[in-house]
Amino acid sequence: MKNQPIYVEIPIDTNIDTLWEASQDPVLHAQWDLRFSSITYVPKKESEPQLFSYKTKMGFTAVEGWGKSVGSFHAEDGSRTSSLHFGTDQSLSPIREGKGYWKYQPKHDDTITFLTQYDYTPGFGRIGDFVDHFIFRPLMGWGTALSFDVLKKWLEQGETPTSQYIRFFSHWILTFFFFFIWMYHGLIPKLIYRHPDEMEMVQASLPLSNTQSLWAVLIIGMGEVIFGWIWLLYRKKRHLFFLQMILLPLLTLSAVLADPRSLVDPFNPFTFNLALFVLSIVGYFISAGELPTAANCKRKKEGA
Repeated sequence: MKNQPIYVEIPIDTNIDTLWEASQDPVLHAQWDLRFSSITYVPKKESEPQLFSYKTKMGFTAVEGWGKSVGSFHAEDGSRTSSLHFGTDQSLSPIREGKGYWKYQPKHDDTITFLTQYDYTPGFGRIGDFVDHFIFRPLMGWGTALSFDVLKKWLEQGETPTSQYIRFFSHWILTFFFFFIWMYHGLIPKLIYRHPDEMEMVQASLPLSNTQSLWAVLIIGMGEVIFGWIWLLYRKKRHLFFLQMILLPLLTLSAVLADPRSLVDPFNPFTFNLALFVLSIVGYFISAGELPTAANCKRKKEGA
């Protein structure tokens, strides 16, 4: 199967020297580029290409590799290009060797089009080709695009890459957490097992028959499942965090009024919903301001 090179492009409102330094200085580069944990330049003579080593953490292990700045070119129109050759000898690495370039194209009003295109040879033979095509290469493209947007916000708005990544990953961890919570509580005790405790809780709040209580439980369960999916599909997550900050105290109050004895139970509605309420507050504040996203980058080269 034929793989396409990875291409990422983004406009950045800054001057070319600032962007050049942020992407060429190994310490600054490692701060915003999600693909690297550290980059170290190797001392060189003036006429030699710049060699460097890099390290990328992958779970409980790390992949180390080598790189070489093949050359850089400053054109008459003010654009710059930097070419790289990289690879690794570690058997665990999904990448064997590759080449690519960065281009810095001035536009207008201190706006630079920053783009990259690179390709590589996957490791692990045919299995590696398959995994690379469907999993690793899309992840590399996404990671590159996300990193470019982090760089953009750093240079334009001043928020450090560390702060951006903390907000980004915390935001999505909480998003998947609340998706799981609402889906689980809607599906397992209500829609699938139809737990008697759920019916008793409804009957303690409303004068309903057993049949009516069962239907009420099913409707509530479907509502929770729908709300779980909204957590994944609705883009403005800050609205959902705020909604939960209102909803959770009301749900807690209704549960306690329906059965005050539940307050002495382990993992009771009060303590459980209090934890969710606090996490909703955390999510609300970390979602303030625009989060970095790979969607802000152009992923296909013009004419490709």
